[in-house]
Amino acid sequence: MKQTQRVRIGYMPLTDSLPLVVAQQAGYFADEGLEVELQPEWSWASLRDRLLVGQVNAAPMLAPMLLSTSLGLGCIKKPLATAFSMGVNGNGVTVSPMLYHGLCALASGPSPQDMAVALNKLVAARASAGDAPLVLAVVFPFSCHAYQLRHWLAVAGLDPDHDVKLVVLPPSQMVDHLRLGHIDGFCVGEPWNSLAALTGAGHCILSGYQIWENAPEKVLAVTREWAAAHPDTHRALLRALYRAAAHADEHLQACLEWLAHPAWLGVPAEVIGAPFSQRLPGGLTGQPFPRHHFHVFSAYQANFPWRSDAEFLLGEMQRWRQGRIEEKSTFAAQCYRTDLYRDAVGDLTNLPEVDHKPAERHAGQWRLPGDPASVELGPDRLLQVE
Repeated sequence: MKQTQRVRIGYMPLTDSLPLVVAQQAGYFADEGLEVELQPEWSWASLRDRLLVGQVNAAPMLAPMLLSTSLGLGCIKKPLATAFSMGVNGNGVTVSPMLYHGLCALASGPSPQDMAVALNKLVAARASAGDAPLVLAVVFPFSCHAYQLRHWLAVAGLDPDHDVKLVVLPPSQMVDHLRLGHIDGFCVGEPWNSLAALTGAGHCILSGYQIWENAPEKVLAVTREWAAAHPDTHRALLRALYRAAAHADEHLQACLEWLAHPAWLGVPAEVIGAPFSQRLPGGLTGQPFPRHHFHVFSAYQANFPWRSDAEFLLGEMQRWRQGRIEEKSTFAAQCYRTDLYRDAVGDLTNLPEVDHKPAERHAGQWRLPGDPASVELGPDRLLQVE
């Protein structure tokens, strides 16, 4: 009989925390001999700091935040590690009704590039008129949200650090700030884009998928010190979350009902489920986003901690002058523990034979050699200037 091991996990109430909820509700934590206390937090910085001082043992964390914390960028330097990605996709760009109508008036078409050109014209017109720059919010400077928004602004020919004002806000406060006119738009995870769209506070004009297809998002972060001291507990945690993520993909609607409970997210189920049932109007035409633009919890090797993703994100930090690291490959290997993932779930699924995806991008599904069989991955293109 397994001895029960107690674990405290901090989390941000977001749709991509679903594997935690499923692992608790469906009993996967208990099956692996874990007694887990889940503790909500309301800002990414606070969640990180609680992990650093040991108030929680693990936490789903913004993937770039794990890297920046391990580098000591903007915070205390603490070596962190991940052996589990919480999934891919889930972000969106939402703008105020005023900005939306301005884009509609200037855009020559509905594509992300058309909207980018319209945004450039609108920003130029505001500057010529002496108006204040647009204020756009992200959840943290070191986040995929920030990099996706910055990339779209770059496609628009804008400098994110000079042509607009970027601010940081907690995810759950984005909609209120948009409604109050404090910001003109934001890039955030679900369900906050859906809540803004379905309550009239804003228009979700872009999914994160349209900027980077099947982009990585959160990773399960632990300190390297804790992982070394508690290898069996860490392994059990990885196994429970892997099984929960697969369960979430297979029984999504039922799992979203759990997430809607006030104890977890406290947002109506119809709002949480909107992007999964093609009820989230998108772009400038209001055409609902396809289901595949939002969360994938397990498919496409979504839980594998690809070291190539870590290296790409380190490149984004360098691109936006947030920090510089010469040995990306070595540092990525220290932070992204593919060996621990392989050891934990190797008997549950096929695993890729390599730790890096190839540099070439793919427009459709593709495969890599795997053990014991090949593995399927999804499209992975980045938005380009037309």
